[in-house]
Amino acid sequence: MYKNAAKKKFRYQTPQGQITTEDLFDLSLEQLNSLAKSLNKQVKEHGEEDYLKVTKPEATLVKKKFDVVLDALKTKQKDVENAANRTINAAKKQKLLDALEAKRDQGLGEMSEEELLKQIEALG
Repeated sequence: MYKNAAKKKFRYQTPQGQITTEDLFDLSLEQLNSLAKSLNKQVKEHGEEDYLKVTKPEATLVKKKFDVVLDALKTKQKDVENAANRTINAAKKQKLLDALEAKRDQGLGEMSEEELLKQIEALG
């Protein structure tokens, strides 16, 4: 899909001007969503496909552009979800590490004076 878009040098009209396929990934999710809606509207304006007649080249081009934008939107959305999951997991891991350290500290507090001195001497 992207290979075809690059070969055909697809351009997409946005409020900021024309952009390339590569530029799609620089847009925000909201901007991609708006572009997808606009292209979907154009697809619908070309009407339903008639399988007995030859499809107009313009209708095919608009549909291909829509497919590329929709894929870019889904990819970017997945990237945002993955980043959020990584942040949540990092916070959980830190909590677990903090709890582990507290357990270890608690264990040190429960050691006898003699055991503590032995460990201090072992460290030099």
